[in-house]
Amino acid sequence: MHKFRARLTLIFIVLIGSSVLIAGLFMAQVLRESHIEALKTNMQRELRIILVTMDWNKGGTEAEQLAYYGEQVNRLRQSADARVTFIRSDGKVLGDSDHNPEDMDNHLQRKEIIEAEQTGVVGSDIRYSTTIQRNMLYVVVPVKNGTLTKGYVRLSMSLEEVEASILRVWYVLLFGLLAVFIIAALISFRVAWGITRPIEMITKVARQITNMDYKARVNVKKKDEIGQLGQALNRMADSLQLQMDRIQEDESRLKSVLDNMISGVMMIDRDSKIVLLNRSAEDILGFSVQELLGKKFDEAKQQFEFTQLIQECIDLREHIRDEMIFYYPSERILEINLSPISLNENEWAGVLIVLHDITAVRRLERMRSEFVANVSHELKTPIAAVKGFAETLLAGALNDKETAKSFLQIIFDESERLNRLIGDILELSKIESKRIPLQFSPVSVNTFVSNCVHVMTSEAKKKSIELEMQVEDDLYIEADEDRLRQILINLLSNGINYTPEGGKVKIKVESIFHGAEGMDNERIRMTITDTGIGIPKKDLPRIFERFYRVDKARSRSSGGTGLGLSIVKHLVELHKGSIRVESEVGMGTKFFIELPVIQY
Repeated sequence: MHKFRARLTLIFIVLIGSSVLIAGLFMAQVLRESHIEALKTNMQRELRIILVTMDWNKGGTEAEQLAYYGEQVNRLRQSADARVTFIRSDGKVLGDSDHNPEDMDNHLQRKEIIEAEQTGVVGSDIRYSTTIQRNMLYVVVPVKNGTLTKGYVRLSMSLEEVEASILRVWYVLLFGLLAVFIIAALISFRVAWGITRPIEMITKVARQITNMDYKARVNVKKKDEIGQLGQALNRMADSLQLQMDRIQEDESRLKSVLDNMISGVMMIDRDSKIVLLNRSAEDILGFSVQELLGKKFDEAKQQFEFTQLIQECIDLREHIRDEMIFYYPSERILEINLSPISLNENEWAGVLIVLHDITAVRRLERMRSEFVANVSHELKTPIAAVKGFAETLLAGALNDKETAKSFLQIIFDESERLNRLIGDILELSKIESKRIPLQFSPVSVNTFVSNCVHVMTSEAKKKSIELEMQVEDDLYIEADEDRLRQILINLLSNGINYTPEGGKVKIKVESIFHGAEGMDNERIRMTITDTGIGIPKKDLPRIFERFYRVDKARSRSSGGTGLGLSIVKHLVELHKGSIRVESEVGMGTKFFIELPVIQY
């Protein structure tokens, strides 16, 4: 822009300087010609006066004529203040005020003589005089006697004064031109600045807009074309900023949606490079955006079957859906949807991949299937027993009262078991679907635990099992008392059932996170310990599953349904608590329950 301003200033200076120079040359030439014309007119006037005052019929010898005309030219020289020359018609110089006629050439071929002869009025010429070595103006008039030319009278005057005047004009012109150049330079710079400065501002703003600074604006107040250009650029910037704000808002929404999607989203462009990867896709594939973005999908250290599926979609350009087991970063079952992307009918754009982690769904389906199988099995056993003993009774066993009574007791026990099983199933279904609203109220832990232990005392006495409780004083908890009792009774019943005779079941309740933690984090811990048969280490992760039994024969003989611990776990979670278990075979089992003191 500075170079453009300099060039524009130079152009203005050259234009103005050239105009002034041409005008000066024209003025100097006009002045010179005007001055010379004025001299010619004065010299013609003087020559006519000389013609009138002179006697041109002087006779005599050539010497006498030279003497006479020599005297006359000397006399006229003083009055005319110019060089005077008398020339005979044949070109012989008869008298000259400045030189000896005898030494002078024949003047018949001089330009002014020829012109005077041709016009018959006057002739003139300007040339350099070798005699006096300067530019001279020569004006000649013929001396007539009727139509006969007797000779010529010539006045010549030096142009030194004219040239001095012209030189002074040139000096004035040069100084004036210099002043004009200076003024023109200042004016040109100011004009160029006025033109280029707005253009420079517009260029700067355009560059800022190119660099995505859409808040840049042109501050041009002019109403001319440049001002209109600046306003147009501002309007364009306003439109661009509005569109970019919308694009950024849409991009932010899209990014927020992608980042918060549970499903993984991955995009591969036409060059087979990974160009998009959301947060869920990172978690599912086990690689970060920095590790995958920009790499080709077959170079991204992905499972071979997965890359084959992508290549198949690229080759066929058709939607593909499949399920696949991924082993990294952990074993999961993924549902993979691959959709080809086309900008139009002919232009291929890439592949969009959506990954769904369906491990939990498949596990749930398996659990549901196992649940149905377990329920069927659990229902079938007591029903088969009831049916078998009923058939036996109908076949004639009723006649033996002792046998009939024994069979009817078995039928009754199996019916009770069947009733408990159905009740537990319905209870678990309600708890899992959260259709049981909990009624929270303050509960005195000491009194509550005493009541539960008292309920289980008779059952414990049957096996000579010692029940012990250890509860801190003045402990209160906000809980649903009925559901809390269901939790504790279930765990105590399990402890009694799986503890041999003469064993011990203990419940201990203590507060945790006292003091600096504040009331918001205060919790109580219930620890139910037994000296029973224990649980093998491999079975510990599954004991809270429905119908899962460590020892199926022992569980069935104890009358358990296999749903008790699953119900306990769900009830603890409804109280926003946690439950865990520790056990060793032959050493007994410990259940730890932590519950918040206050429900929020």
